[in-house]
Amino acid sequence: MIANAAVALAAVMSTAAGVTLAAPAPAALAVDGGHHAGRVPAQDEEISFVVDGTTTYGTLHVPERRRGERLPAALLLPGSGPTDRDGNQPPALTPNTLRDLAGVLDRDRVVTLRFDKYGTGRTGLGEWAGRPQEIDYPAFVRQAAAARDYLRGREEVAPRRVALAGHSEGAMTALVLAADAPRDRRAAALILLQPLALRMLDVLAMQLHDQIGQAVEAGAMPEAEGRAADRAVDLAVTDLREGRPVDTTGMPPALAALFQALAGPSRRYITSVDAYSPPDVARRLRPMPVLLTCGALDPQVPCHTTDQLAAVVGRRVVLPDVGHAMTTADGTLSPVLTRRLSALRW
Repeated sequence: MIANAAVALAAVMSTAAGVTLAAPAPAALAVDGGHHAGRVPAQDEEISFVVDGTTTYGTLHVPERRRGERLPAALLLPGSGPTDRDGNQPPALTPNTLRDLAGVLDRDRVVTLRFDKYGTGRTGLGEWAGRPQEIDYPAFVRQAAAARDYLRGREEVAPRRVALAGHSEGAMTALVLAADAPRDRRAAALILLQPLALRMLDVLAMQLHDQIGQAVEAGAMPEAEGRAADRAVDLAVTDLREGRPVDTTGMPPALAALFQALAGPSRRYITSVDAYSPPDVARRLRPMPVLLTCGALDPQVPCHTTDQLAAVVGRRVVLPDVGHAMTTADGTLSPVLTRRLSALRW
């Protein structure tokens, strides 16, 4: 959802100050209905923590455990755009990616924390309400770091057994956290699911060039117009990176609208994300278990975009027959993914 998410993020940031974000209903706690003495049933808990003056809200899921037992845990980080704690962009996109991932990890007795990042769900924009143009990607990294620290401090969690798991852009956030963590907060494992594995604007440009090429091949765009559109994309990306105004003159209307959005209130965010090169970040990782996946049918993060990152971390799993949401035709997570997650130990 890189290209579409960029536009969606711009829309959320430009309008959020005047929008009331609905808070989810508090999660119901499981009740001990006949469990053996000394065991605590699985439960969901609505939690919150404060970072940069903003209260972030999330869901902590704790599997069934022995009373006093500390379990391994995973912080689940959502993808780009207004993606909430469940991995959704309601009402249009509701794959429940992170909610379902938490369910899979529950079967492996892993505590999970997922949260509404800035601009989504109950959290909203917080301190950035009314000035969304000032938020940048490092603010989201700090929010994720605060979530990690909250998770490590829970009595149900073994603090040295906390993994970082992210989907799409969230995978890059997990990567940054793992690479830059101080010694006493190092990740026990890293799970990179359909990751943003190159600089964001490079992936965006690649997607747009592919779409332009398809339009030319289908006869929907003259070849000369396609070449001009390709040049305009490359120039616009350069303008964004170098802080210049973005000239959309002569662009097809859809392209012009995209780059006008990118150069609008979300420009600081987009350019600060683009400053990170995931393969370069990965070179700072200490040895740890890593799971890197890509979807064979994913048009947003094609497997070839993960080649460089896979070469650095040393492994990659191709998920057959799934796209960016990692779900099969029946809407469930890839069985290859669930098996790989169960086999990962930390």
